[in-house]
Amino acid sequence: MKTNPNTKTEITFDDFKAEVINDYKLAVTSRECSLLGRREVLTGKAKFGIFGDGKEVPQIAWAKAFENGDFRSGYYRDQTFMMAIGELTIEQFFAGLYANTDLKEEPMSAGRQMGGHFATHSLDEKGNWKNLTEQKNSSADISPTAGQMPRLLGLAQASKIYRNVKGIDTTNFSKNGDEIAWGTIGNASTSEGLFFETINAAGVLQVPMVISIWDDEYGISVHAKHQTTKENISEILKGFQREDDSNGYEIFRVNGWNYAELIDTYQRAAKIARKEHVPLMIHVQELTQPQGHSTSGSHERYKNEERLAWEAEYDCNAQMRQWMIANNIATDEELTNLEKDIKKEVRDGKKAAWSAFINPIKEEKQEVLSLLEKVANTSSNAVFITKLKNDLEAIEEPLRKDLLSSARKALRYVISEDSNEKLALQSWINNYIEKIQPKYSSHLYSESKHQAAYQAEVLPTYSNDAAEVDGRVILRDNFEAIFNKYPEALVFGEDAGHIGDVNQGLEGLQEKFGELRVSDTGIREATILGQGIGMAMRGLRPIAEIQYLDYILYALQIMSDDLATVQYRTKGRQKAPLIVRTRGHRLEGIWHSGSQMGGILNLIRGIHVLVPRNMTKAAGFYNTLLESDEPALVVECLNGYRLKEKMPSNIGEFKTPIGVVETIKEGEDITLVSYGSTLRLVEQAAKELLEVGIDAEIIDVQSLLPFDLNHDIVKSISKTNRVMVIDEDVKGGASAYILDQILNEQNAFQYLDSQPKTLAAKPHRPAYGTDGDYFSKPSVEDIFEAVYDIMHEVSPSDYPKLR
Repeated sequence: MKTNPNTKTEITFDDFKAEVINDYKLAVTSRECSLLGRREVLTGKAKFGIFGDGKEVPQIAWAKAFENGDFRSGYYRDQTFMMAIGELTIEQFFAGLYANTDLKEEPMSAGRQMGGHFATHSLDEKGNWKNLTEQKNSSADISPTAGQMPRLLGLAQASKIYRNVKGIDTTNFSKNGDEIAWGTIGNASTSEGLFFETINAAGVLQVPMVISIWDDEYGISVHAKHQTTKENISEILKGFQREDDSNGYEIFRVNGWNYAELIDTYQRAAKIARKEHVPLMIHVQELTQPQGHSTSGSHERYKNEERLAWEAEYDCNAQMRQWMIANNIATDEELTNLEKDIKKEVRDGKKAAWSAFINPIKEEKQEVLSLLEKVANTSSNAVFITKLKNDLEAIEEPLRKDLLSSARKALRYVISEDSNEKLALQSWINNYIEKIQPKYSSHLYSESKHQAAYQAEVLPTYSNDAAEVDGRVILRDNFEAIFNKYPEALVFGEDAGHIGDVNQGLEGLQEKFGELRVSDTGIREATILGQGIGMAMRGLRPIAEIQYLDYILYALQIMSDDLATVQYRTKGRQKAPLIVRTRGHRLEGIWHSGSQMGGILNLIRGIHVLVPRNMTKAAGFYNTLLESDEPALVVECLNGYRLKEKMPSNIGEFKTPIGVVETIKEGEDITLVSYGSTLRLVEQAAKELLEVGIDAEIIDVQSLLPFDLNHDIVKSISKTNRVMVIDEDVKGGASAYILDQILNEQNAFQYLDSQPKTLAAKPHRPAYGTDGDYFSKPSVEDIFEAVYDIMHEVSPSDYPKLR
């Protein structure tokens, strides 16, 4: 199926003719898949369809310029390109439409994403890197429009790093940094801020990035006049055109129906980007979208007759067909016969894909029917169970939901009966869930031997005369050790380079390791994250610094939709072990409060969230993460950089374990659970509670995602029989999450003699100043009194009411 460009300097007309006919066959094949795919949705075999019809010819031209080692970061219209590079067959196209959960049948996402979302495999089945330089690569797509753009920046920057930073083992990842990162986006999505932020950042960084803008004049039903100033994205961006004495872009415009000009344009763009390491923009205009945006609507509702007639004439496939006939490459009769054969090939591929999807379920259906019949024969509720069996039997093309639902409902009718048939049904249900659930739920995190939870703790060691230093010095020296140990490690962010970050945790490191490894960025959090995602996808170990936790909100969509889902949406065949470094906790003022943990925890499942209480713990987390293959957010305590800590003698080697809590004070009366800077307030409150006879045990969570893998908190509660979670986030935020873990995951309720409590901040942003903090977030007095009230309830005589 793939396009095979003839690379000889001179080719015969017959060679040229064969290549063009092969390209046309590919374009027609892709179009037929789109047309038949839409019918499959409308007949109910698939849930939703969004296709690449109208973009076939420019994508074939693009594929001819795409080389091994290159990366794509695109959107859900690029099916022809994926076919052209040999990474998508007809059967795989329909397997994606049917949501086949078999990775061999549906290698893009094993049915986890709707059709039109494409990926190649960067990892083998064990989670190890493949040689990316020997294959054509596509980073896994996401649906949010323009969400692919920040990642594209990082994929391109990786080539710059590989070309210019010495000492990195590039074997699997790069050949002299010659790889191009190719992006695609629809014209309407260029209105998104992520597009503009990425365009600006790529121009500043001067990286080998080529962005194709597919322009069919509409964004769903909304015309370009409502989307883009001057109705022309390349026109308004022409100020980015590079000149002799400045950085910038090369900007090309080409009509999407002109086969010959498209090939020439993409060849020229590739040559410039690959050699000169500069970004390019290809505005592919006058495209069509023959079936409209998706299967959810018809474009006849918003396009007038004149536009529809123009689209019929200037359809890229139709124009290519006319060009081939006019240039004596093929006759109308030859092309008609070719098109007829392709229609049959696509129909046959569709049938094969449906059979591969439905036949295993039909076999499972027979198992269920047999079980239901046997249960009915021994049950007093046979009539009801038989009805369930008959209803299931009548479903000719069942889903797994139908099978399991019928079995589980049948079990209700024998709930008070005892029989071997009932036991067999129970066993089947349990085994079926255990077998099938991973098809939908595996690989949220790494399942390889490199996963973070497998990294054993290495305690910091201290000499007898260990110096007391500012916490930031431990971080700085540990980062220096990291950069010496890992040539592929690099850090970047606002003020991270020249001044060594705002808290001096990177002091002097740019001078030692260079501007490419310790670098400043603009104020653009989303693309800072994108740089990290893309570079991590190509084997580097980036540390993306977001100056304050509050600013994470600018990048939260990228973290949630892209970074957190990489392993999941590829079923473990891609990874992006990016470390996101930030600082927060107990800050003052509405916009620097550092307390968005509840939202973050719920939005970035798939990323570890680590909350070290001091800089030694933070440094240990970085050391652990660099030995693992998973992404993480590390939140350093802003008010801890100047606090004194002993300098470890094994800098760069000690490791803080992921998902392990630490008991920092033992006690008998109540378990107090907290993290980060608030722990210091909890420790002070515990000292004061001792004065009134209350002995509290204090546990530092350290890791919110994952949470207490060893269930040490419930062990503490089994001793104290009481628990309180103290957090600076608002009620219902991180404290609610922690308590849910304790009660529902660790089953601590059975040990409690008092109501479990949470103590959180007021439901507003913290007011500015020391008093603002005191009256907005839990104070030492708040903690003392909340604990005292619990003990007052336990023994009013020993602990008289305080107020």
